[in-house]
Amino acid sequence: MARASKSLDLSGFTFDEAWEEKRKRAEKIVEILMKTHPREKLLIGDPYRTLIHCIISQRMRDEVTYRVWEELFNRYKDIETIASTPVEEMQEFLRKRGVGLWKTKGEWIVKASRIILEKYGRKVPDDVHELMKLPGIGRKCANIVLAYGFGRQVIPVDTHVNRISKRLGLAPPRVAPEKVEEYLMELIPRDKWIYVNHAMVDHGRSICKPIRPRCGECPLREFCPYARGLVKDEEIR
Repeated sequence: MARASKSLDLSGFTFDEAWEEKRKRAEKIVEILMKTHPREKLLIGDPYRTLIHCIISQRMRDEVTYRVWEELFNRYKDIETIASTPVEEMQEFLRKRGVGLWKTKGEWIVKASRIILEKYGRKVPDDVHELMKLPGIGRKCANIVLAYGFGRQVIPVDTHVNRISKRLGLAPPRVAPEKVEEYLMELIPRDKWIYVNHAMVDHGRSICKPIRPRCGECPLREFCPYARGLVKDEEIR
């Protein structure tokens, strides 16, 4: 059995479980999630469009994000058009469509597009650290671009993945999202990483909701310490 990373330990968990037991449980959880929340198509298939989608999506409902994203590319056809658009025009486009943080996001969209054209020759970088140099792209968005744009085996940790991983006892309840990513990568087979984000997001919307989760209906309840009262919401950050 592979050893856990030296930077990870079990001391922050609220219940006792050895690494080997945790790894077996994690693999079973992912197997059930993939069967419960299948997706025929995982990729948007275009790294640039994925990146713009992620910028718009920050602190936004999915249905609004998708609508605005489609309208944006119907109006501004490609990266060259977006890069040449005045920042103020892009901000106004987002504002009129009810996008939160429209000033900041409008600036990020135009400036990131210009940088990709000028510095990277129109190609979105496929390295997490290079992606994080772009305006508006943190680690979560960088991983989303790698996963859904390039098809890479990475684990984007958004609010759903953070919450559900901690409720399931796959990461300690008080660690930062970046650390959650490390625990999941340690516990879950690499060829399943790309499925974790979409499956946990779907699970978080339908069953493991932030408030009043539907534990009685959950296919994971047999493997879930939260359902047994071993992890509590007030412990989760």
